[in-house]
Amino acid sequence: MRLADSLQILAVVSVALVVAVFLADGGAARISTPADAITALGIVTGLVGTDLLLVMMLLAARLPAIDRAFGHDSAMALHQSLGKPALYLILAHAVLLTIGYALVQPAGFFDEVWIMFSSLPDMPLAFLGVGLLIAVVITSLVIVRHKFRYEVWHLVHLLSYVAVLVAIPHQLSVGTLFREGSLQRYYWLALYAGVAGSIILFRFIVPIVRSLRARLTVVGVDQEARGVVSIRLSGRQLRSLKAKSGQFFIWRFWTPGLWWQAHPFSLSAAPTHNSLRITVRGLGDASSALPRVPVGTRVSFEGPYGLFTDFARTSPRIVLIAAGIGVAPIRSLLETATFAPGQATVLLRSSTVDDTYLVDELAALCRARGAELRIIAGKRAPGTSSWLPGDAVQARITLATLVPKLREADVYICGPRKWTDEVVRDARSAGLPTRQIHFERFDW
Repeated sequence: MRLADSLQILAVVSVALVVAVFLADGGAARISTPADAITALGIVTGLVGTDLLLVMMLLAARLPAIDRAFGHDSAMALHQSLGKPALYLILAHAVLLTIGYALVQPAGFFDEVWIMFSSLPDMPLAFLGVGLLIAVVITSLVIVRHKFRYEVWHLVHLLSYVAVLVAIPHQLSVGTLFREGSLQRYYWLALYAGVAGSIILFRFIVPIVRSLRARLTVVGVDQEARGVVSIRLSGRQLRSLKAKSGQFFIWRFWTPGLWWQAHPFSLSAAPTHNSLRITVRGLGDASSALPRVPVGTRVSFEGPYGLFTDFARTSPRIVLIAAGIGVAPIRSLLETATFAPGQATVLLRSSTVDDTYLVDELAALCRARGAELRIIAGKRAPGTSSWLPGDAVQARITLATLVPKLREADVYICGPRKWTDEVVRDARSAGLPTRQIHFERFDW
């Protein structure tokens, strides 16, 4: 919690510092006309918007400190929530500066746009950056991004890096705030260098080094159900990864048709010093081809990521709830979680009993560890927002009635996004505090 608080404070301070940089350079003192005020406000919105973009990039850079503090799921949710505010500030920056400059010329708004575009140095790159940011934010909207394949959406999303980079030249060449030799110029460039260095280190260098050292290969593919397989991986020095049950990696299988795709899959068994296992369901192009991956295929990875582990526990009791392929991290967590016999409950939710995966392994683990296993099968009633079957809703069954000592437990939830949100809502309505609710959602 202290780490999370410290990182949030640093983010707020970073925003305050860019405003302070403007004020320290005499930005407010130079305001004497309405045009000056509008121009100054335009500069400030640009500074704050750019700072938020850099914060967003750090949240997506998979820094270990951010993952430990917030978890990948929460960090990416915060990353997405900052997208529209950052874009609005950048757009306000462009509009306000155009109005401010137009009042000085004097010129019409669109005439001033053309003057800025054609005469100010590096301004075409700035316009390009704004256009790219608009494309990224639009494709990030849930209603829009689900119309794209993951690989297309991801490629478009990478344009945010290009958008930030092409905006740098005009920040240094237009205006006097970041003039040559000034302290604020060095500070501004240091921000960019720090973010770029973090992305290069933790998104590229660290994963490459770890993958080369681990030498992971596929040693077996086991059919669990129709369209569902467990892939066994073998490597060396895997203890150094410090992976925990419940965490996930981003995997890349180096075989034709798969090498260019990388997707997140959770561990479905506790990691050992030389082996890992994942269980996947064929829902997309990549995962549907995995059942045919040849034994001996080399595998690279990023991770481990996530706080869906026993380390996040606050209570002696534990409740594990899964739907569909969300059973994978639940199964691995059940294997190593700390609890006494009678203090754990596992709830598997499915449309039919045949839709439950790894159920034999879960049943064996529950018997060995003294945990209760309950399979809740049945279709949901149309028009309801409950995660339970229609007959359970009619009987007014809730999570609290299924688990009588719910408030004394940590609840771990993994499954599709909408379903997970419904379980989380049920847990909160039962009076469970946020610190006792842990979830992973399978969605992009």
